Amino acid sequence: MAGKAAQSVAKAVGEYQYPWREKLAKYKVELSKGVWGYWELGAWKPLGISARRRARLRKEMLLAGQDWPYDPERKEMRTKMKGHKCDRIAAEKRENTANLMLKMPEMLLAYKKRRWEKKMKEEEKSKDK
Repeated sequence: MAGKAAQSVAKAVGEYQYPWREKLAKYKVELSKGVWGYWELGAWKPLGISARRRARLRKEMLLAGQDWPYDPERKEMRTKMKGHKCDRIAAEKRENTANLMLKMPEMLLAYKKRRWEKKMKEEEKSKDK
């Protein structure tokens, strides 16, 4: 007897479908106002449907193959760097120093050329006087 009663209850529960179409029609305006609530005349108003019921309505609608247009758009994720700032800066400085050391022979030649030109100009000025 108890087994038959349990089977009939399980069958009734299995056949039960959440009336999401009616709920959606009822709360369509509320759902379009936001996920948690909205500001109205300077005061925060919570939604007319609880978050648990909203989640169940969303789940049933998605299980039925319908689209759920009431989710807010996702923001892009922050790219926060991990570690200490001084370590990152030190690595950048070492890399910059290595690049400058590769350019060093050219820089020295340019420096010597500038000094030589300056020396020549000074000699010409001293000859003119």
